[in-house]
Amino acid sequence: MSERTGVITFQGNPLTLIGAEVKVGDKAPDFSVTDNGLAPKTLADYKGKVLILSAVPSLDTPVCDMETRRFNNEAAKLSDDIAILTLSMDLPFAQARWCGAAGVEAVKTLSDHKDASFGEGYGSLIKELRLLTRAVFVVGKDGVVKYVQYLKEITEEPDYDAALAAAKKLV
Repeated sequence: MSERTGVITFQGNPLTLIGAEVKVGDKAPDFSVTDNGLAPKTLADYKGKVLILSAVPSLDTPVCDMETRRFNNEAAKLSDDIAILTLSMDLPFAQARWCGAAGVEAVKTLSDHKDASFGEGYGSLIKELRLLTRAVFVVGKDGVVKYVQYLKEITEEPDYDAALAAAKKLV
């Protein structure tokens, strides 16, 4: 598995990402994650949808909380052809608890804790922390990546408007 050093920082400290960088035009890598009901989910489960894949370190941190709430609010304004998935290494139980407390229903949270297949496939697994880095990917109905943003500093929020605009153009 490839490693990329110096690509991201956490509070200014450089970290290493495991996995190749995903770029616009790439076929979206498959993944095997767990939903809040402990059922396995893969990319194929969302076939026919435009996907906004929001990778976050942990829902129990302020920026991840804000990001997921923001995408949840935006989801209500989007076409049914668009699904927003938030992926983290949080356990499914913690994700379900957080969603219940935050009133998040439109965004689906998925846990990569078991295999780290999303993190490795999307080049977003932080080696030193075994958490996902903050990144946003938009995948078209054709399974091709149409938008990518890896945040250089993982404590910063993504460009919501750019990701949403990329998704809206695909429906």
